[in-house]
Amino acid sequence: MTGTDIPELDPVIHAQARLRVVSALSVMREADRIAFPRLQETLRMTAGNLSVHLRKLEDAGYVEVTKTHHGRTPMTLVRLTRRGRLAFDDYTAALRALLNPSEES
Repeated sequence: MTGTDIPELDPVIHAQARLRVVSALSVMREADRIAFPRLQETLRMTAGNLSVHLRKLEDAGYVEVTKTHHGRTPMTLVRLTRRGRLAFDDYTAALRALLNPSEES
């Protein structure tokens, strides 16, 4: 790898909190959704902090946030989009290339 081959890391995913969100969502099947409180609990983030980072990921098209109701109770569901999965795959490949520059892809 030469100096010009240094891969760029996606700045939307690279922020620590957003990397944690995308990483947690990436282990789910593509069609699966997780309830906001469960994601919040899993990541040990405050509701406000998680909301801010989900908004950035949603604006980039990486996550889909769906607001619905379960009976009379409002529910927010989150899933990683196909675009988000591809971006995460590209991010992890770029990170691997940075960490192991002598390995060829």
